[in-house]
Amino acid sequence: MRRSRPWFMLVLAITSGIVAALLALKYLRERTTPLMAAEPKRVNIVLSARSLPVGAMVTERDVKVVSWPGDAVPSGYVRSVKDAVGRGIITPVAENEPLLAAKMSTKDAGGGLPIIIRDGMRAVSVRVDEVIGVAGFVLPGTRVDVLLTLDKNNNRPQAITKTLLQNVQTLAAGQSSTRDKEGKPQTVTVITLLVSPDDAELLALASKEGRLQLALRNTLDTLAVATSGARADRLSPSAPSSPSPNRTQRARAAPTLKANPTVVEGYRGGERTLTTFQKP
Repeated sequence: MRRSRPWFMLVLAITSGIVAALLALKYLRERTTPLMAAEPKRVNIVLSARSLPVGAMVTERDVKVVSWPGDAVPSGYVRSVKDAVGRGIITPVAENEPLLAAKMSTKDAGGGLPIIIRDGMRAVSVRVDEVIGVAGFVLPGTRVDVLLTLDKNNNRPQAITKTLLQNVQTLAAGQSSTRDKEGKPQTVTVITLLVSPDDAELLALASKEGRLQLALRNTLDTLAVATSGARADRLSPSAPSSPSPNRTQRARAAPTLKANPTVVEGYRGGERTLTTFQKP
């Protein structure tokens, strides 16, 4: 009887360990099941494989598909590569950025410049040189002021420069080959501006009547400034005013100092005398 007691205790310990392990396993399963059930479903979403500029046509090499949490998808996302290919980019898209319907045109609209022209607006191209184009800093998306310079003629007694348009958006900037007066080929910069129909007429007339120049402005600075224009007479310095003759004479004439003598009164033998001393 005494020999069987150690075996009984061993069997009891093993049985208790197995029961404890089963209870612990059951507890862990009950705790992990809600977490696994709460994991959100995932959907496929199309991202840009590289940076896409405005007007670019989306191809299969420009996109990639990734798995995205279903409860955190952006509004208007594209589900498949087929839905993205063949559409034009309206707003610049960075690399690994989701392709959204609001940033692309429809498939029948195509790509290029026409898809980024807002309703009621017009795109007008202006030929400028490197200086007028602010030395190459006028890029698509920047904001500029258009300055017009009119030369002197029978109707204008002097040349004048005036701000014609303010806060105009630049749509495109490129180069065009043309020929000068001697027939030699030359390359000029072409800037395309987004303006209203009335401003388009004004810009076309100004390009024929005078010379246009662009002034680059801060993109955040959208306030219009009232200017009076610059005339040619403001470039000539005003003649220095000649000093008054009387003022010159007074400046050159040395001041005259009056003497302040000292008089000493004395008496000698009942005779009164006055002696004058001059200060040096």
